Amino acid sequence: MRRGFRPKFLFFIPIALAGIAVFSWVVMLLWNNVLVAALHVSLISFWQALGLLVLSKILFGGFRGGNWGRHGWKQKMMQRWETMSPEEKEKFRGEWEKRCGRHFAKPFEEEKPASATE
Repeated sequence: MRRGFRPKFLFFIPIALAGIAVFSWVVMLLWNNVLVAALHVSLISFWQALGLLVLSKILFGGFRGGNWGRHGWKQKMMQRWETMSPEEKEKFRGEWEKRCGRHFAKPFEEEKPASATE
């Protein structure tokens, strides 16, 4: 364990909890002031707002943690594509087209510029 790691970590916990509390409070205020009047739903408490945040994170965001590695697969695929031989690229295109259809194979093809007569 590195020196100085523990104090930084302990400093982060109250800030994270305060951020979650403030965000839950904002959700509660928005729900109670906007949705109650517009959609005639019932008022919610702070804990219900926190539950809504957790539920929405599970359903829509997962627990990957921020943007870490979100587009890493794309960079890895582009590196892999650059190192492929023309035969490997053609094999990949064929397999991609067989699995996903012709429409999804287009990004891997070299695009031809549109002519001025079209």
